Amino acid sequence: MTKSELAKQVRAVSYLTGEFKLRSGNISNFYWDKYRFESNPNLLAAIASEMVKLLPTDFDGLAGLELGGIPLATAISLQTGIPCYYVRKEAKSYGTNNLIEGGVKENSKLVVIEDVITTAGQVCTSIEQIRGVGYIVEHVVAVIDRQAGGEKKVNALGCSLTSVFSLDELATE
Repeated sequence: MTKSELAKQVRAVSYLTGEFKLRSGNISNFYWDKYRFESNPNLLAAIASEMVKLLPTDFDGLAGLELGGIPLATAISLQTGIPCYYVRKEAKSYGTNNLIEGGVKENSKLVVIEDVITTAGQVCTSIEQIRGVGYIVEHVVAVIDRQAGGEKKVNALGCSLTSVFSLDELATE
């Protein structure tokens, strides 16, 4: 499947119109329902293949952000053999009290995996949390960049942001 064909399929299954409140608190007249493309095994595999092409060359593992980044990181891991770890929005208060699940080694360099980036509020919070517990984060790879200021915020933390699709690319499909 070409990237253009993939864009058409992603748009067909996940682009919703109406009035939606985003995590940022902003109201939007459209929404990318990531669960609609992440729950489709064929689309998930194709998206993961495109994300693999965006990965940097030097890192130790994939950090899938709760909740949407987890199936993406898992799919990428299955295609590449690179370990994936699961990042909670906050460390659990029982058991191991982990923020990051999966047995990640100390001082690992992790690539953050996310689904849709708007203003990057949660992504930036997660990067700071991951760094705060001793890991290195320099790159974020996402499926969709809604081009609403998220890249600038991610860059301000010293990280790059690459995405399979920009809002402009999906809008033209």
